[in-house]
Amino acid sequence: MGDAAAVRIRHGMLGEYYLVGEGAPEVLFCDNETDAVALFGKTENLSPYPKDGINRRVVEGDADAVDPAGTGTKAAFWYRFGSVRPGASVTVRLRLSHMPPSLDTFGRGFDAVFADRREEADEFYSHVIHDALPDADKHVARRAYAGMLWNKQLYRYDVERWLASDPVSPASPAREEPGRRNTTWRHFSLADVISMPDEWEYPWFAAWDLAFHCIPLAHVDPEFAKEQLVLMCREWAMHPNGQLPAYEWEFGDVNPPVHAWAAWHVYRIDGYRDQDFLVRVFTKLLLNFSWWVNRKDSDGTGVFEGGFLGMDNIGFFNRSAPLPPGSGSSSPTRRAGWPSTASRCSRSPSSCRDTTRPGRTARPSSWSTSSPSPRR
Repeated sequence: MGDAAAVRIRHGMLGEYYLVGEGAPEVLFCDNETDAVALFGKTENLSPYPKDGINRRVVEGDADAVDPAGTGTKAAFWYRFGSVRPGASVTVRLRLSHMPPSLDTFGRGFDAVFADRREEADEFYSHVIHDALPDADKHVARRAYAGMLWNKQLYRYDVERWLASDPVSPASPAREEPGRRNTTWRHFSLADVISMPDEWEYPWFAAWDLAFHCIPLAHVDPEFAKEQLVLMCREWAMHPNGQLPAYEWEFGDVNPPVHAWAAWHVYRIDGYRDQDFLVRVFTKLLLNFSWWVNRKDSDGTGVFEGGFLGMDNIGFFNRSAPLPPGSGSSSPTRRAGWPSTASRCSRSPSSCRDTTRPGRTARPSSWSTSSPSPRR
């Protein structure tokens, strides 16, 4: 097309799509394969145009890094604008469709659909954001909600399969040595859309980040927020000993105990109406509470210790690891940690009361302990 560029996409299950970009961008192609030569010192890559090809072409100017034949499993539209003045903007229109590109791709139909979606979004946020707020605060809130929704991403990780690797790239035997990363989490198997800290820079979940995410998400999508909290407690995520998975690089690390606190607030934001959700999550969090009491309260004081670098990354040492010999006791520091525990425990009696209110209809069938293998 003279006024647009297009990529034809073929997928074995989803069929054929076309991604069309308005204007005259340069279309870059490579393959979604690791650059094993650059990363691991291999003599040859599976593809002559590995996944870093687009970055090398745009950033480093390497014209040989992308496929000149215009094919691959990864593609990008490269737009170049001479200058954009301060406060100005440039608009690029894209369309993903089953239909091949035509003169009508960006015609009146495109503008009408875009206007309808914008009107629907305006109406939605008019109900979510309080009308009494100043316009500047409404703008900030809307952008914040949009950022939360944008950071949803498919997360697929099966620890058992990861440890075994695959026939093309077998893993080093050291990966399965005792004490190596996630070797005690072989049951873990997720293939779910999860709220990420950032869908580009941090494409993985962190349990306590996710708990915080669910509170604002409950204002715009309470069902999704509840699903996220329950997901971390499912038998293919929670450890059999009751520990919640912390984050991908070390599921067995310790995060602040804020899951119950978040569950209570999501229940409250949703109008105190979904007692089934409260029963489901609270029952599993009793297991998590037992894990905390038995594994992270060595003095029996009710003040829990441990955790990744203290409060997130501001501690002087990693509380999940033993102190070096001769370094003394960490109890004064321990007792300064996890102040959120008080909030977490104070929510438990409230949750107990609400799970026993008249009219609650729990569904025991939802507590299946069957193998999660169909989800893989």
